[in-house]
Amino acid sequence: MPIPSTATQLLRTRISKVCVAIIGSTASEMIDKAAAVVKETPFLEFRLDYLEKPLAALPKFKQFFADNTAATGIATCRRSANGGKFSGTVAAEMEILCKVAAAGFHIADLELESAEALKKDELQKLRDTGVALIISHHDFTATKDLDKIYERIVPFQPDFIKIVPTAKSLTDNVTLMRFMERMHENANIIGICMGDAGIISRVLGLRVGSTFTFAAATQGEETGPGQIAARTLIETYRVDQVDAATKVYGVAGNPIRSSLSPVMMNTAFRRETVNAVYLALQTAKVSDLLKLVQEIPIQGLSVTMPHKQEIMAHLENTDPLSAKIGACNTVLRAQDGKLYGFNTDVAGIVGPLEKRMSLRGAKALVLGAGGAARAAVFGLRDKGADVFILNRTAETAQKLARQSGSKTIKKEALAKTPFDVIINATPIGMAGQKSTQLLEAKDLNTKLVFDLVYNPLETPLIRLARQQGIAFITGVEMFVQQGARQFEIWTGKPAPEEEMLRVVIHALRQQAEAATAEAASPSKATAAKGKKAS
Repeated sequence: MPIPSTATQLLRTRISKVCVAIIGSTASEMIDKAAAVVKETPFLEFRLDYLEKPLAALPKFKQFFADNTAATGIATCRRSANGGKFSGTVAAEMEILCKVAAAGFHIADLELESAEALKKDELQKLRDTGVALIISHHDFTATKDLDKIYERIVPFQPDFIKIVPTAKSLTDNVTLMRFMERMHENANIIGICMGDAGIISRVLGLRVGSTFTFAAATQGEETGPGQIAARTLIETYRVDQVDAATKVYGVAGNPIRSSLSPVMMNTAFRRETVNAVYLALQTAKVSDLLKLVQEIPIQGLSVTMPHKQEIMAHLENTDPLSAKIGACNTVLRAQDGKLYGFNTDVAGIVGPLEKRMSLRGAKALVLGAGGAARAAVFGLRDKGADVFILNRTAETAQKLARQSGSKTIKKEALAKTPFDVIINATPIGMAGQKSTQLLEAKDLNTKLVFDLVYNPLETPLIRLARQQGIAFITGVEMFVQQGARQFEIWTGKPAPEEEMLRVVIHALRQQAEAATAEAASPSKATAAKGKKAS
């Protein structure tokens, strides 16, 4: 087993829980980025493999470390064969790493494959420079036998062992975390799962023994698939404060990448001083989700597309509303460990409408027939509205109409049928969705439009309503309402609705600004396109 040296133990007192990966096409660009984050997060990884001539850049890094004595630096020059950008040989990589200590770096990261290609005395040359050594292994395809990788690394006796598989499922995080729990007593170990499903390991890894975790300097500068920006990791997920007592919640769906539930819910937890963290759980399978819920364990879930109906069969009990609708968007893990379901979508839809109109006798058109549409239809029927359903698959619409006492309608009939409200309960218009719009301007024969899609802030349907001079409700109102009710179910505390609304609108505006800036300057985006390992 690797025995940490006195120097390593001293180094551990210098390093923080989050290491910020710095990329750039020139040393000056990297140093500018490092200077912007070093005061808040002084533990930095410089990706030398992103540079055309890493050796020539070392004097500039030496100056940076002389100017920033509190900074602790990892030098990484990962070869392209192992997921990096360095096209040189193992010997060329070693030549660079053997000079990083003299340039002020404290740690050198060497891939396992490079270490295995070296003669023993060549690795000793690197050690003799006084730099601490990470031996790392990245698997971009799956989470396989982690013990076997560990056994390959141990003979090199590195100061730190870094094992980074890819999570193809949520439960791959559990595999990594169980491994970390077993091994962290034996070594300074760093463990992360890459990929969208790997966020769990990035946030909870520290509490199961990962020495530290990696973060991007800013969004768009990720050095590995699924990597989180440092500020998000520290401020939204409060990764420094996650401990054994922290309760874990999450939003489960597919896709989940653009969900703002984590920023909204983590803000609410922080505001109300609840020791909890809320994660995005990317999964295509309910079975994968349920296994994770038991293993972590997860205390509560927001359930989104496409799982709202399928989850019902796995719950101990549900509120009457969920049972009637046949869809659940909120799960609570009770003290007995069993799962109970609620539907807060209805409150999120009916509440904003009732502020603006009486629903009794109102004529409503609902687009869609999935979980959110079912909540809208049953919620409106419950309040005495006359509901019409339009869905691309007519049979699904007919079934929902029969179950709820509603009617179906064909698209051709819309222009000559006046409505009090049209509700979009499909994902059409959502960020990242390519589907064509269901309605055209002539179809908006209504007093009010309510789009349940909240991201982006102005969806194509809302824009159409605005152009036609029709009143509208954005999906943000529904999103915050249903989230506030979830928070109250889980915590028993009143939700800080104003704060939740504020952070969601702020995040959406930031996203819109970033998208506009990227569209105006596509060259910037290409610099960060090399999503490589970490």
